[in-house]
Amino acid sequence: MTIYNFSAGPAVLPKPVLEKAQSEFLDYQGSGMSVMELSHRSSLFEAIIQDAKRLLRELMQIPDNYKVLFLQGGASLQFSMVPLNLAQGKKALYVNTGMWSKKAIAAAKALDNVEVEVIASSAEDNFTYIPEITEAMIDQDAAYLHITTNNTIMGTAFAAIPKAGKVPIVADMSSNILANDYHVADFGIIYAGAQKNIGPAGLTVVIIREDLLGLCPVAEPMLDYQLQADNNSLYNTPPTFAIYMAKLVFEWLQDQGGVPGILKADREKAGLLYAAIEKSALFSSPVAIDSRSITNIPFVTGSPELDKKFNAEALAAGFQNLKGHRSVGGMRASLYNAFPKQGVLDLIAFMEAFEKENGGV
Repeated sequence: MTIYNFSAGPAVLPKPVLEKAQSEFLDYQGSGMSVMELSHRSSLFEAIIQDAKRLLRELMQIPDNYKVLFLQGGASLQFSMVPLNLAQGKKALYVNTGMWSKKAIAAAKALDNVEVEVIASSAEDNFTYIPEITEAMIDQDAAYLHITTNNTIMGTAFAAIPKAGKVPIVADMSSNILANDYHVADFGIIYAGAQKNIGPAGLTVVIIREDLLGLCPVAEPMLDYQLQADNNSLYNTPPTFAIYMAKLVFEWLQDQGGVPGILKADREKAGLLYAAIEKSALFSSPVAIDSRSITNIPFVTGSPELDKKFNAEALAAGFQNLKGHRSVGGMRASLYNAFPKQGVLDLIAFMEAFEKENGGV
């Protein structure tokens, strides 16, 4: 039985990447050591981290005036690092589009010397759409505007990045980094947990414009972007194996035609599933059409009992981790870059068979 992993994260990794890592696992480049055993100060690891940064710069076309940092703590630590580094004694603006936005807002509000303003929210409609953001809504004296570009749980995404005037846009891009056509220069900071489109859990990527470094005094060294940048992400021992895996994923992405190539494939996969949902008499999408994510696709039958039955039968058939988040229910297919098209086709066939057996037209 073929197993398809629809997990929202940690998520599916490219099979060629796993095979490459397996082949080098016990002996990396004749060193007699695993990558996990290499000193982070060694020339071998220095080459790994520099290659990883170079590849990411090429894939995302990152301008020269941006630093690439490989950190730890997940995107959740960035919820605090961003206001600490940019907004002490200032106002920070947020758009509330779901659970992760709410957590970022809460973390900023926990800081005594940061004023937090939520300028837009889709909470009143259970976060099923992306609210409109205009430049007129944005206080030009604010430290930044924070958005979550793709909402993993709710299945919404920003189709276009709002105009913010001179205010830097800070983006939690954890679930659609390397799977969009955004431009890095439109952001002040991009951050992302690696465990969806980059590699295994444990690595956090931060892309920060240089003029945003050193704006506020940060008493905790590990939380200071300037210090991390000055030390080439090596202030302490970094997640060495996760960085190595990220490098392999970046190489694999280049082989897929870079971001344009993988984005074309992602749109095709999502288009197939959305088309199947639209023509179905049983399944439906709870998300507004113009806000739909191509990365995380929730769908429901309209009956909690049928949803439960579908999830149980899908699991038995090899469709792993399709159950929707506990706050939403239903089903959710996470179609990250490494997820195969055949998995989408097989899911659609399974959905059609389930519909025929359970009262669908």
